[in-house]
Amino acid sequence: MSNRTPGLVCAHHHLYSTLARGMPAPPSAPTDFISTLQQVWWRLDAQLDAEMLYWSAALGAAEALMSGTTSIIDHHESPNFIEGSLDVIAKACADIGVRVNTCFGATDRWTDKGSLIDSVNPNSSMTGAARRALDECDRYLSAGGRGMVGLHAAFTCSNETLEMATELAKKHTVGVHIHVAEGLHDAGAGERLEAITSDDWLLVHCVLLDRLLKGRIVHNPRSNMNNSVGYSKPSRRTNTTLLGTDGIGSDMLEEFRLAYARLREFDIKENPATAWAWLENGYHYFPESREDVVVWSYDAVDDPWKLAFTTGVHPVEVIVDGKTVVKNSMPTTFDIHEVRQKASEQAKRLHERL
Repeated sequence: MSNRTPGLVCAHHHLYSTLARGMPAPPSAPTDFISTLQQVWWRLDAQLDAEMLYWSAALGAAEALMSGTTSIIDHHESPNFIEGSLDVIAKACADIGVRVNTCFGATDRWTDKGSLIDSVNPNSSMTGAARRALDECDRYLSAGGRGMVGLHAAFTCSNETLEMATELAKKHTVGVHIHVAEGLHDAGAGERLEAITSDDWLLVHCVLLDRLLKGRIVHNPRSNMNNSVGYSKPSRRTNTTLLGTDGIGSDMLEEFRLAYARLREFDIKENPATAWAWLENGYHYFPESREDVVVWSYDAVDDPWKLAFTTGVHPVEVIVDGKTVVKNSMPTTFDIHEVRQKASEQAKRLHERL
């Protein structure tokens, strides 16, 4: 038995959403997934500026590190702060000491004047906002940033935007990071994406996906339950599955336990090793995380059967790239109280705008 693991990987995060906690109630209570997007997330991301984003990402990264997560695949949205936004996220994560692979999720749901479009016609022209988002991905990747090309979801993108993102990803030899068939409004995503996906795409959610697509799938059990979109049945798909949080924190042990519980509810014959393998598949994107060391408060973290039923396990020490960044469960390279205070100040600004 061992109390050590490599650093963990969150395969799908929204670091911009860290400041959402405690936000004011929406104008009307959401009744389904699309109204949740409209009333909560699309209102929030439209209000973000550079300072809010920095401290949101810094707090998210700090909480990741303190939960044993040393690498994050991030998917970003801030339609009124596009140019330079990926640099802000990368800097915040670097300042904390967490690796990040990020992208900007291009979408045609915003007009060039900043108003929200109720529905996107697949045959419409790419909006200026979508082009700027892809330009931000291009600029960031060209400058050596670690990332992918981002798309929000097929139902908010024109065919032109999907095609341009595909070509841009080929140019940089990276995958496309996209939400797929998360809710009913995107249930037709498979048909639109089938001809353009490739093995290096990162397909997030896939709850209602009706066909096999090339790419890796990221399962986000807590978020799917929170948004009441259903169960994606990842164990029944042939794609490689990874595990993410969709922005609800970075505690990957907790996500592993929930992934197993949901899997077991679906198939009584399954066992925790399946969910643990989903977590380990994140090392494809961050192989160096295998060399990180996390010392846990529990001496059987190498046994998925025991870990799945043991709550309260937390990191005592975290070593990244040979440097001790968490000691006695507290960070050594930054002041967590300052990060929380600064993030709280920015959360107040954000919530006032909402």
